[in-house]
Amino acid sequence: MSTDELNFVLKARREKHDALIERGIAPYAYGFKRTHTAAAAIAALGDADEGESVRVAGRIVAWRGQGKTSFAHLADDSGRIQLYFRKDELGEELFETLKLFDIGDVIGVSGALFRTKTGETTVRVASAEMLAKSLRPLPFGKEEVVDGVVVRHSGFSDPEQRYRQRAVDLAVHPEVRASFVARSRMVSALRAFLDARGFLEVETPVLQPLYGGAAARPFTTHHNALDIPLYLRIADELYLKRLVVGGFDAVYEIGHDFRNEGVDRTHNPEFTMLEWYQAYADYTDMMLLVEQLLVAAADSVRNHAAYTAAVPVLEPPFPRIQWVESLNAALEADVLAMSDAELRKAAVRADVAKADTLSRPKLLDELFQAHVERTLHNPTFVVDYPMELSPLAKPKRGAPELTERFELFAGGKELANAFSELNDPLDQRRRFEAQARLRAAGDEEASGIDEDYLRAMEHGMPPMGGVGIGVDRLFMYLSGISHIRDVILFPTMRPE
Repeated sequence: MSTDELNFVLKARREKHDALIERGIAPYAYGFKRTHTAAAAIAALGDADEGESVRVAGRIVAWRGQGKTSFAHLADDSGRIQLYFRKDELGEELFETLKLFDIGDVIGVSGALFRTKTGETTVRVASAEMLAKSLRPLPFGKEEVVDGVVVRHSGFSDPEQRYRQRAVDLAVHPEVRASFVARSRMVSALRAFLDARGFLEVETPVLQPLYGGAAARPFTTHHNALDIPLYLRIADELYLKRLVVGGFDAVYEIGHDFRNEGVDRTHNPEFTMLEWYQAYADYTDMMLLVEQLLVAAADSVRNHAAYTAAVPVLEPPFPRIQWVESLNAALEADVLAMSDAELRKAAVRADVAKADTLSRPKLLDELFQAHVERTLHNPTFVVDYPMELSPLAKPKRGAPELTERFELFAGGKELANAFSELNDPLDQRRRFEAQARLRAAGDEEASGIDEDYLRAMEHGMPPMGGVGIGVDRLFMYLSGISHIRDVILFPTMRPE
């Protein structure tokens, strides 16, 4: 629609808005007592030709007039139902008022159910109320039936605008709403899985005086009253582990984390994480739990009709490969014996961005991503990471240069990260100090020394296993959606 056409439509709708007021009709109601959703009304009619009287409400998504009768389709979050308006039924005044209704308006109607000659469940409208006048047209697309299947042609297909105007995207694309319903059901399944195993859901600070629990650049803010810098959390880990010290043996949190990083198909600065910690467990226990949880999550998404065919079949146990051995094989070298200069050259050959500025741990991580991670399409556990990549994991029994850590990869993306959690406060201090040196040398993703966390550890931290799962990426993998912006309702966007 051109600017001139849009301005004409906006003017016409405003005139209809004003005409409603002149007739004593409020364009924006306070409420509407409905008895049925669209889907419930259709179910209520069943196989009968005539049915009970119902009150339904929703948005007009289609309208066609035929002299003294009109048909419309009304949509709510359960689906859509046909409306039949007849002048003899409504009376002259109300039928004339219908001319002030537009596609996109939110209305409420009452009337008896019946089945048309074409077999469609319909409300024979006895009364109609304007609930919210639409002053700006929604870009509904056209529908046609091809070989018995309804094909929808979108009137709002530009991805950039769909992300920026998510309310419009949701209003005109039922399949987008269905996607977020499926995601919500998956999150509920994650909660139910952990609740059933005795985990306690908790909430920890989003604003933190010192960020930690991951390697990432934080967002920084300032608290005026206390006159202190604060950071949006990059992970939930260190506070959840404090709770285990305090006597909660199994805790989890589903919440938003924030990392001041680039935006691409798998990264958004604000994202949803599930983290859990279980006392007296180690990373082998966590592998079994992750496998079971993924199967439960997959079942929840598969139960949603929109994704039944898309969800991969998960069959534990998932394959396990060694971090060092897999990267050694890819580079045909012993990566842990390579010098920083040799790692940097290998990173340049792998087209790693800004390789000359990266710390040794970051070089190792980037090389693994370039050579191994992207090749892991089926769910695969990568186990036993080098010590320098895992400042919060316990040393591997029998191989102290490694740690008891795994990451789960699928579809070429990381889905989960887990440790046998480090519970030795003296060792933890040494690793924090190593991170602090990296930070001082210019590594913006390295953490500092968290004295409060160390103090909690010194009271005695039980051995435990811990897991972090990216909820957005998990749903992407299970649904077959390729871009993270399609699974986040309001993704971060560059200003227009």
